[in-house]
Amino acid sequence: MKNYIFITILATLFVSRSFAADFSLSAGAGGLFGYNFTRYSLEAQGNLSAGGPPTSSFHSVQSMDRFNFGGFIFFDATYAVFSVMFQSKISSWVESVDVTPQSMPLYRMTDNNGHGSEMSIGLSLMGKYPFTVNQRITWFPMFGVEYHFALRQWRRIGGVVYDRTQGGLPEDRDADGNPYPLSAWNSFWINVGAGLDFALSGPMFLRTELLFGFRLQTAYETGALEMTKSMFNAPDPRMSGLTGGPTLRISLGYRF
Repeated sequence: MKNYIFITILATLFVSRSFAADFSLSAGAGGLFGYNFTRYSLEAQGNLSAGGPPTSSFHSVQSMDRFNFGGFIFFDATYAVFSVMFQSKISSWVESVDVTPQSMPLYRMTDNNGHGSEMSIGLSLMGKYPFTVNQRITWFPMFGVEYHFALRQWRRIGGVVYDRTQGGLPEDRDADGNPYPLSAWNSFWINVGAGLDFALSGPMFLRTELLFGFRLQTAYETGALEMTKSMFNAPDPRMSGLTGGPTLRISLGYRF
């Protein structure tokens, strides 16, 4: 799926119409600030005893809020912008797992909450189409993709800090009982938004961008399905939800 998205965007960039704004190259650097949320649930019908028909239902819900900040550099070729970003994230989360045996009332297995922090490097490729408002102002809609490589991840629960680069939480295990590699928290995003350039003196310009990103499932979340299938003998666990949020980027650029 990722390959198709990249090919589609690249094709769009290189088949831009000839009557658009004058082609130019520019580069710059700036800062970014953002917020994103995760709201998802995992449901399954299973049997705590191996074999036999499903006897219990399992329902896991997670809610997470993250605040992002960092810096980036960009390279602009009028219809395409490539960026390299360094981000830190501060998060808070709540997670619960409920079990409902057929012959018993609801039983809550766990109800966890905590805080966390993350660091990552991101690469993004955005297509854009500029429209000139006047001699100083140009605005442009944007659409593209972004990929984050996890560098560090911490989780704090009840005063105890877990470093996912060193094994992480006790439950950070795959279906085979092995600790997840840090790459399990790498993430792929689809972004849409708009930006505005304001010309300063000479070739300098101020750029503001507002983007909204939608994140696809990570390997860690996909692994949670396999874990549920194995631990609860659930043949068909299902995960639903959404991760996304806005990002504001402000930068200073130089047009060559």
